[in-house]
Amino acid sequence: MSTNLATGADARKELTIRGIILGVIITLVFTAANVFFGLKAGLTFATSIPAAVISMALLRSFKDSTIQENNIVQTIASAAGTLSSIIFVLPGMIMIGWWTGFPFWTSFAVCALGGVLGVMYSIPLRRALVTNSDLPYPEGLACAEVLKVGSGGDGGDGSVEEGKAGLLAVLWGSIVSAVFAVVVATQVFAGDVVSYFRVGDKGAVSGFDFNLSFALFAIGHLVGLSVGIAMLVGALIGWGWGVPHYSLLAQASGAVADLAQATWSHKVRFVGAGAIGVSAIWTLAKLVKPVISGLTSAMAAARVRKAGKADTLPRTEQDIPIGIVGIITLVCFVPIAWLLGYFATTSGLGDHLAVLAIGGVAYVVLMSFFVSTVCGYMAGLIGSSNSPLSGVGILVVIGAALLLVAGIKPYVPVEAGKALVAFALFTTSVIFTVAAIANNNLQDLKTGQLVDATPWRQQVALVIGVIAGAAVIPPVLDLLNHAYGFVGVPGAGAHALPAPQAGLISALAQGVITNNIDWSLIVTGIWIGVAIIAVDEVLSRTTKHMRIPPLAVGLGIYLPTQSTLMIVVGAVIGWYFDKRAERSAKPEATKQLGVLLASGLIVGESVIGVVIAAIVAFSGKGAPLALVGESFGPTAQWIGGIAFAAIVVVLYRWIARMGRSAG
Repeated sequence: MSTNLATGADARKELTIRGIILGVIITLVFTAANVFFGLKAGLTFATSIPAAVISMALLRSFKDSTIQENNIVQTIASAAGTLSSIIFVLPGMIMIGWWTGFPFWTSFAVCALGGVLGVMYSIPLRRALVTNSDLPYPEGLACAEVLKVGSGGDGGDGSVEEGKAGLLAVLWGSIVSAVFAVVVATQVFAGDVVSYFRVGDKGAVSGFDFNLSFALFAIGHLVGLSVGIAMLVGALIGWGWGVPHYSLLAQASGAVADLAQATWSHKVRFVGAGAIGVSAIWTLAKLVKPVISGLTSAMAAARVRKAGKADTLPRTEQDIPIGIVGIITLVCFVPIAWLLGYFATTSGLGDHLAVLAIGGVAYVVLMSFFVSTVCGYMAGLIGSSNSPLSGVGILVVIGAALLLVAGIKPYVPVEAGKALVAFALFTTSVIFTVAAIANNNLQDLKTGQLVDATPWRQQVALVIGVIAGAAVIPPVLDLLNHAYGFVGVPGAGAHALPAPQAGLISALAQGVITNNIDWSLIVTGIWIGVAIIAVDEVLSRTTKHMRIPPLAVGLGIYLPTQSTLMIVVGAVIGWYFDKRAERSAKPEATKQLGVLLASGLIVGESVIGVVIAAIVAFSGKGAPLALVGESFGPTAQWIGGIAFAAIVVVLYRWIARMGRSAG
């Protein structure tokens, strides 16, 4: 079997037309789902595992399908879980009033150019952080195991049965969560169990909001107990101390719910930003040594290829040649520079076109590689879903805003401040896309390494996935904007999407450029973050498994309880399910079915959420599917809560039984 890149075609199927078509279709569906879910919950989900299960189920009818071909399908589809991270920044353009919608070609260009650049960055990082690293890559490993279990042919009837069980878990999870979301849209079931209340008799307020969302519940299962508990700690800091404390200082009057939400939005979120920021810096400090050693080994591998010895490299080490990587990277810089220059000109900053275009590209090049490395390492450590992309993005947007304040603001009129904020957000959105793709690609490349895939074929597949995802994100964002709007935007309705990261990042950019940010809140968050880091370090040295990830605590502070509390519930129940599974006859198979059920729960609710959004947008009504009035609300909370709990019990008991019988 040849291992030369140019003649690497062999008898097995890997990068095929049917695999590309299937991967693109899955990408379109999962990208739409992830955009909706991310705007609602502030989190995106990894799509590799459900994509792999769907691929195996559909390609099994072809006798010549292979595990490597299925791997290509999930590689393309993984772009859905990563490119949608653009929602952490781009809606900020609506929130600051710069855009009223998402222009297709501009938004597409940001996603496509940044995504392709991210794939190119991931190629040298692969050797640094995958090949020559002992990082666990939990999601990459899990996806490889799913592919091996479902590959059938060499695994006997047991593998076939487990593959069928996995597909059933994804399918029924999707159906159940979608149906529940539809019933919630009819208002027969409440969407959440919420209560706001006064604390003491001096005017302090607080509250909680349990969102009855199977997708949030499933995210909790996937992120695990440590992250779930850390988010609970953050929620307790935010709503047990922060909201009561700052609402008491404000001594404001009005409805309790409005006061609590305003306090969290204008005060507590910035405390969370400080905690996230210091956690990200701590991560950077810990990464200096492994990144330097990894990049050194990457350069050594490049020298082997340059010496004409590429055919001595095993299949799993054959990347796109570094020369082609360099050319594609440079080619991407040109349209990125044009895009930044075009944005500057149309924003009224044309007099400073050269500085903004050249300086913007330099910032994109340096910061995106920097952030890619950090997030890639964290993805290898705790998984892509937990990677600190949004936290590090806070540092990126502050850096961009500070550079604009120093280099441009003194030379433009005061009214140009809004244009500077928009330019900072636009530049940050490109960096976000680069870093997000490079971050998740490393998980895919780890999966490929474990299933004997060819890296250059995966890298080509990733570029295809990026283009497909970039095409669907702008229209989905536009649809959701017109259907619901975003929290804080004038005219947004009661069902406006929180888009928490975009709101926070745009607020930080505005605060830095207009110099009206309350730095004391961020400093308070920094000290909280330092304390959490210290606790986490002590736990890492004194216990085997107990950790409290600082970034997750920061997320718990700055996300609303509507987004965090159900994640905590899912983390606890997922942990309990896994502990029970360990006592079963087939512990790993049962645990994997739990992961697949969770993936299905996320996909079903998110996809139906986009459909409901379309109905809202075209009907012009806030709740076009409602069957009952607002007076039914208290009863709907009880019915919805009891139904939710009952469904969780039934689903997990079913999965446990299926885990015992599969094989």
